[in-house]
Amino acid sequence: MKIILIGIQGSGKSTQGNLLSQKFSVPYLSTGDIFRTIAKEETSEGNYIKETMNAGNLIPDDKVLQIISDYLSRPEYENGYILDGFPRTFTQAEAFKSEIDKVIYLKVSDEEARNRISKRVALREDETPEAITRRIELFHTLTEPVLDYYRSKGILLDVDGEQTIEEIFKEILFKLEKN
Repeated sequence: MKIILIGIQGSGKSTQGNLLSQKFSVPYLSTGDIFRTIAKEETSEGNYIKETMNAGNLIPDDKVLQIISDYLSRPEYENGYILDGFPRTFTQAEAFKSEIDKVIYLKVSDEEARNRISKRVALREDETPEAITRRIELFHTLTEPVLDYYRSKGILLDVDGEQTIEEIFKEILFKLEKN
């Protein structure tokens, strides 16, 4: 099973991704975690990614595609995965050559996303109010066309992400079985 999770920051992608990973016995892969790991490296690439993320901007398409392709070519992802945070642009969606079973869109309002992020126990370095606002804006301008792309392919599942964790998971499983 190869599933992509899409939603604005704070929509619950990592929570649902980990639950789906356990349910389907496939690894969960967060592009945000990958980029934060690279950002810790004392290299020019690490510094560039750190500065880009801390400003709330997106990593360029070609770099993202290269990094994700490298990760997904590893043996542990051969039998499937739950992928969170990719693709973020229409260019990335079109260029991504992996066969995806379903794309799950966790739909939450901007206000709900900000509310959830503000309640986190430990905010990450890239979760300043300015960076969060910028990422939400980028989601609406750059990532929403990705939803239309997958919807046109018949593999997008819209899920109400403002329910409880359990209700969201139940809705995802129901829609996966039904579709």
